[in-house]
Amino acid sequence: MTTTNSSERPEHSTRAVGSPSTQPSTRWMALVVLLCTSFVLVTAEFLPSGLLTPIADDLGISPSEAAQTITITALIGFLTAPTIASLVPRMDRRRLLTLLAAGGSVSSLVVALAPTFELVMLARVLLGIALSGFWAMSLAVAVAVTRPDQLGRGVMIVTAGTSVATVAGVPAAVLLANIAGWRSAFLVIAAVTALVAVLLAVLLPPIPPAAPVRPIDVLRTLRLPPVRLGLAGHVVTVLGHFTAYAFIRVALERVDGIDVTTLTILLALFGIGGFVGNVVTGMLVDRHLVALAYAVPALTGVAIVVVAFGTSSIIVSAIAVLVWGSAFGGWLIVVNTWTSRQLPDRLEAGGGLVVAGFQLAIMLGAAGGGLLLGTTSIHTLLLVAAALLVIGAITFGTACRHLGAPTAAGIDTAAAEQSQDRPVSPRPDATLQACCPHAG
Repeated sequence: MTTTNSSERPEHSTRAVGSPSTQPSTRWMALVVLLCTSFVLVTAEFLPSGLLTPIADDLGISPSEAAQTITITALIGFLTAPTIASLVPRMDRRRLLTLLAAGGSVSSLVVALAPTFELVMLARVLLGIALSGFWAMSLAVAVAVTRPDQLGRGVMIVTAGTSVATVAGVPAAVLLANIAGWRSAFLVIAAVTALVAVLLAVLLPPIPPAAPVRPIDVLRTLRLPPVRLGLAGHVVTVLGHFTAYAFIRVALERVDGIDVTTLTILLALFGIGGFVGNVVTGMLVDRHLVALAYAVPALTGVAIVVVAFGTSSIIVSAIAVLVWGSAFGGWLIVVNTWTSRQLPDRLEAGGGLVVAGFQLAIMLGAAGGGLLLGTTSIHTLLLVAAALLVIGAITFGTACRHLGAPTAAGIDTAAAEQSQDRPVSPRPDATLQACCPHAG
């Protein structure tokens, strides 16, 4: 790697905090508070799914209308994720995450107090901004506070909050709602999210932004062939998962001998599997990214096929649901690790595109799955979802096998085009080796 004078170095860097000289305790505390942030925001995102009936009854709307509180969050997330870095290009990322968490707290508070459905929807717009903004920044922040050879484990810790929210956060909030009313659940999550915002401000070290990201930078990143291929595989994989997952209860209700208690246990197994998959994938991904790129979507698809055909046995269905949750539980780690290796000097742009793709797939999966269920059957829906996951495995796995040179060339060209506007970043191939020694 060539050396530069201090005056020639880019003003912005996300690697400084995560340098080897940083105290390990500081790095781990930062990762834990990021885990807490993902936990509270994801709990708030999916809390309405467990409270549709009481919310609808209280606000005088139908359950299908109440479900739009989730759809609006995904829509706003899709619009926010790829643009937030360009909207606040110079803001310290610790301050940004603190403000986003505070926004999430305000959103839940407004929902808890809102007298009308329209005000609830407006509050959920704020949550969509907070949630997608956090996820768009999470990869760059994880890189900043994690040693390069432990990036997979760092991402594992951050994304573990999603699994904990599924296993414990949403069920606990629903239990509280059954005791004290649905508004109390949102009041509690608002208070906990406010506490997390304080912890972010106190425990997260200062994190300067990466090189300013403009909308044109996001478009240039998207034009790079390996990036397009990887993102296509990512979207198709998430689409396959959510096409089936949105109707998992309908699928499991067909199992012979199942009752409400058993159904609840099976749904809990999915969340437990997600946590296990998150941990296992995080331990393996730094050295086995390509294998996991194929295996995670493919195994998810296989599990869904077993759910489709295994209706005669509760035990078979339980194992399939556990494997399904375990497989897909590691997906965010896989795709974020790929992003860090494919776009080491465009982490915020890459992270925004990953989150936008995720939110787009959620919307398409729910809508497309509903259309399939209304025109065919749950069995057909599950098989279509599995087929999408196989396509996603092939597409994304192929992208992971071709990390490096084509994208590096594309970034160098884009950097040359921008040389009149801002300092040129270090060569991507050198940065790639510095950040991700296992890449390629």
